[in-house]
Order: sequence, then structure tokens, then C-alpha cells
Amino acid sequence: MTHVIIAERDTLTIITVTAPAGRLGLAQRRCLAKSLTDAVLAPEIGQHAPAARMGFQVHFHDLPADCMAIGGRLLSDQETPRDVMTVNIAVMNAAWPAEVRAEVIRNVLARLAEACGMQAPAPSWWVNFEIIEEGSWGSRGGVLSILQLLDSGVFTPQRIEAIRAAIQPAT
Repeated sequence: MTHVIIAERDTLTIITVTAPAGRLGLAQRRCLAKSLTDAVLAPEIGQHAPAARMGFQVHFHDLPADCMAIGGRLLSDQETPRDVMTVNIAVMNAAWPAEVRAEVIRNVLARLAEACGMQAPAPSWWVNFEIIEEGSWGSRGGVLSILQLLDSGVFTPQRIEAIRAAIQPAT
């Protein structure tokens, strides 16, 4: 089995969007499925590579207004509910310096605003960026490492070098 097969089957990144039920319509979710993937893909692998898209999942969670609160009050109890949304991004451990994480967060917030027809993201939208440490990501009955995926052909040489420098294999 080649590394390209691994890259096409295994998820490198999971993006979870949680919003009040009905906040995001079908057209917005379709748009976000692609645009949120792209918002993380280029910083993660160093380029836009269509083959790498298969390594990304976007999950949408709609919660009823009585299952979300802001300021200590359920949205269902507020006269004018706030536009609440959270995005959690889980990535395999790699080279994720602060400036790359910040780029991903800005990209995600911008794509959300575009999909929602807004000039800027709402102040009550939050993005959490989580790096899953080496040895803590699994698929198909095994544990994966980003190092297993570097020869897939989707990472730029610069990203491969940075990832190898950041993730020293255990000896």
C-alpha cells in the first residue's frame, strides 16, 4: 500500500461547526464544507492540492436554542438571541507555529462570514485549534503519524521539512 492510498483514506483534519438549529441552511453547509476544508488545507500541507481534500472532514452540529447558552442564559430564554457559533479544528501534530494557527483561524472566520453573507464574523463566533499529539490519532484499527503521510505527494517540500523538524521520530 502506498502513502497516497493512506492520504486518500485517512483523515488528517476534522472541522466541527456547532451552531443553533436552523442557523446554517443546506446551501451554506455545502459552501462551508468546501471553503472550511480549503481554509485549513493550504496552511496544513503548504498548497492547494485537490488530492488532499479526502483527508478532511467537516461535521455540522445543530443544537436547539435550549441547548446553548451565552452569558449564563439559554438562547431560548433571550429576547434577542445572539449569533453563537463555535468551530473546533483538530489536526495531526505537525509544524503548527503560532502564525500558521492564526492564519487558519482567520481563514475559518472569514469563510464563515462569507457563507453567512456578513461583512465580518460575529463577536460570539469562536474557533478552537487543537493539535492532537503524536500517537493519539487512529484510523482503520491503527495509530497514525503525520510522518507516514509525508510521501503522499500532496505536501510541499517546505512543509515536509518543517514537519520533520517539528516531529522527531522516537528512537
